[in-house]
Amino acid sequence: MSDHDRALETLSDLSRRLEVSAGRLRSDDLAPDEAMQVAGECAELASQAAVELDRLTRLAPGETVAPGQEELL
Repeated sequence: MSDHDRALETLSDLSRRLEVSAGRLRSDDLAPDEAMQVAGECAELASQAAVELDRLTRLAPGETVAPGQEELL
């Protein structure tokens, strides 16, 4: 499996987990402290997804960067 495929698989898994967690937040079954924990999990999953998206973007060979989207050093 290539790095690109692994990154896509990871993003798919993170997306699924975010959807499940968001569904839990929308339910009326969570106590406030549980909702806070699930919201924290969502934030962590979103952070991991951002890292994977960045990695996936860097794996794309020869892609041109859109104006204003240069890498910050």
